[in-house]
Amino acid sequence: MLTIQNLSYTHLDKNLLFSNINLIVNPNEKIALIGNNGAGKTTLLRIIAGELQPSDGMLKTDTKPYYIPQIFGQYDHLTIADALGVTQKLKALHEILNGNVSEKNYDLLNDDWTIEERCTTALNEWQLSGLDLSQKIETLSGGQKTKIFLAGISIHQPELVLSDEPSNHLDISGRQCLYDFIQNTKCTMIVVSHDRKLLNHLNMVCELSRQGITVYGGNYDFYNEQKQIKANALAQDIQSKEKALKKAREKERETIERRQKLDARAKKNLGKAGLPKIVANTWRNSAEKSTAKIEGTHSEKAGNISQELQELRSFLPETGKMKFGFDYSGLHEGKILFKASGINFSYEHKEYIWNEPLSLQITSGERIAIKGSNGSGKTTLINIILGNLTPQTGTVAVTESRSVYIDQDYSPINNKLKIYEQAQQFNTSALHEHEIKIRLNRFLFTKEDWDKPCATLSGGERMRLMLCCLSITDQSPDIIVLDEPTNNLDIQNIEILTKAINEYKGTLLVISHDEIFLEQINIERVIELNINK
Repeated sequence: MLTIQNLSYTHLDKNLLFSNINLIVNPNEKIALIGNNGAGKTTLLRIIAGELQPSDGMLKTDTKPYYIPQIFGQYDHLTIADALGVTQKLKALHEILNGNVSEKNYDLLNDDWTIEERCTTALNEWQLSGLDLSQKIETLSGGQKTKIFLAGISIHQPELVLSDEPSNHLDISGRQCLYDFIQNTKCTMIVVSHDRKLLNHLNMVCELSRQGITVYGGNYDFYNEQKQIKANALAQDIQSKEKALKKAREKERETIERRQKLDARAKKNLGKAGLPKIVANTWRNSAEKSTAKIEGTHSEKAGNISQELQELRSFLPETGKMKFGFDYSGLHEGKILFKASGINFSYEHKEYIWNEPLSLQITSGERIAIKGSNGSGKTTLINIILGNLTPQTGTVAVTESRSVYIDQDYSPINNKLKIYEQAQQFNTSALHEHEIKIRLNRFLFTKEDWDKPCATLSGGERMRLMLCCLSITDQSPDIIVLDEPTNNLDIQNIEILTKAINEYKGTLLVISHDEIFLEQINIERVIELNINK
């Protein structure tokens, strides 16, 4: 099906992205391609799809891949039919049915008489009934755009499907459709995703790094178990080396102290013996050389162990190196922060968003998930809670509190600032410069990063800088709102975010379709929204 040998890719700026990629994909295999942000997952998919050429190596496939890229609005100028690549066939079909039976139309149709029926069926399968194939992509939501390309699998029936973050914009029902499809399809699939529930529906995990691909013969849970075994072994090795280093330094100190005592005693006895000066000097020089040799031997041994320990620590994941240290919220637990009775909202005098008015109460210290399908008013409700919108019906009572709203782009980060300047913006506790830089180091921003523009940061880096800024403030916010915070993060950075959020003791409101993330941050209550249809 697909063979990759010794593949490498170098950017135009001559920086190596990855090398020594070797992979064999057999028919009907469903592969998860994972790796840290910037490892080259999307680039590798585009090479397999034929959109990019590798710098070196060989790639061979006996079928044309069907590629579903990440959806960022790059197809907005197209119609649905254009995006699906069926415009010419549909045009030819309609002209033939209207009497224009030219050879050109027959060639374009290529005996595909069911193309229109297949398009309608495929759209219905992906919850897109009622859409017109001539409709512009720009009129659709992010989830609908993704579903259009997923529907293309049923229309074109490829043997090999390449998909890049297919669940990013899907709500829970859309994700379930995707999981069911992956479970039942006979297609060979290579999927880039950080959706851990999706990854468990794939039967092989391939981890991409600069050095190549490591293959794990199982789903994500199996991969995680294997990584945990390695992590435990690494932790034991580090602990063992730390003990060895401590013992070596104690031995070094004891040996030097014992030698110094012996030398002092011998020197005292030497003075009493009345030996000639030349003999005494010779003995003294010999003793000093012997002491220096002993010190050198033990120092070298301790240095070797220290270097080995440093190398072992370099293999620690970033989650094992970070320190968060969030302060407590200033509000006592159980204080009513928001109370609403019979509220509803409409935009531009259209019908109300929710089919029934909402009544709810939020108290400090709660961890709440706000759920609902795409367009059900989740962000609208958040804006009402934060006081940014006023509902047209009902009443609200809001307690004054400190809140921070964090979306999937971590937009509180100002792209016009440099990393250190951004951290300084949150310095309400008047920390000195060196203290801010210590905090930046805790979040893996070293001296080389401090003058880097925020605009150049990846999703994971923006998330870490946001967490760093929150740790710099004189007091943690009373409310943190997370709106799809994991959409642009790799698995490692999701783990970092999870660990940080679990240290936070204030009120947490979360919009997320990532069920595993919601489970791991210990959500206690769910507010379910039903859209007015």
